Amino acid sequence: MNFRPGTRDEPEINLIPFIDILLVVLIFLMLTTTYSKFTELQVNLPVADAQAPKQNPREVVVAVGSDGRYSINKQVLEGVGVEALTRVLSLAAQSSRETVIVISADAAATHQSVINVMDAARRAGLVQITFATQQSGASAARGKP
Repeated sequence: MNFRPGTRDEPEINLIPFIDILLVVLIFLMLTTTYSKFTELQVNLPVADAQAPKQNPREVVVAVGSDGRYSINKQVLEGVGVEALTRVLSLAAQSSRETVIVISADAAATHQSVINVMDAARRAGLVQITFATQQSGASAARGKP
């Protein structure tokens, strides 16, 4: 009989294989992840291939120039804000809520200019808004309407 106290080895956790596996997973994730570059996002507007628009007897055409000037039904408005646009749109709509606002914005027009027109239309109670675009060169060459 052995009455001497035996020495027990403390259990160990070997971390080297664990670290190796984590490094392999990290390298795998780094190689398979795609990174988006939002600074390289290019947006070219307005070109669209769509059917010819229906003629609406009650439509108001709002043109937005690249310099921020507005034209409502071919009448140029100089240096106006949202309030003035609201008044002119209300007059042009002739108190009809069925009037369709057609925004014909230049491709180089600022986003704020277009938003001003949309805000003025909302304030005037005109909720039917559409955008005018031109056909792309490829579909115009094929003879699409």
